[in-house]
Amino acid sequence: MSPRALKIALAVSVALNLFAVAAGATLFVTRAQVEDRVEAQHRPARTGSPMRLVDQLDPAVRQRVRDTLRASALAARPDFEEARQKRREAVEMGRSATFDADRAEALLEASRHAELRGRARLEADAVALLATLEPADRRAMSEILTRRGRSATRKDGGRSPSSSDARTPPA
Repeated sequence: MSPRALKIALAVSVALNLFAVAAGATLFVTRAQVEDRVEAQHRPARTGSPMRLVDQLDPAVRQRVRDTLRASALAARPDFEEARQKRREAVEMGRSATFDADRAEALLEASRHAELRGRARLEADAVALLATLEPADRRAMSEILTRRGRSATRKDGGRSPSSSDARTPPA
């Protein structure tokens, strides 16, 4: 074989080996992600969501509870929207050329306070609702007092924190 043919064969061999290594590395890296997705598809939906809990109630009170929860969520919505808006403003300030640390800190503080107001409203309304229920229904609905917001669902395939700004709060 001529030296030129050997060089071409060596180059082709190196290219094929690099391709094989890249394919193997890609397979190794994405295998865990694929397994997580398959597992998430077979995992049952979150059983403690408020509207699923309502389905367990006595049919006579189901619609009243559903309406009360919806009204509570709508009443708290402005607080959560304010919290998201303040946080967006702080993020934009961080991206701008004229960053004001004190102003950013104030925006984040206002965001936290607005979120806490919204959460307090939801929790107070939930406690008031539970007080109106019979013991069996109250037992079924008591799950709404747990603090399982978006952060608990993220590890189960939920959204990332950066994408939660555009959504409404859990009721």
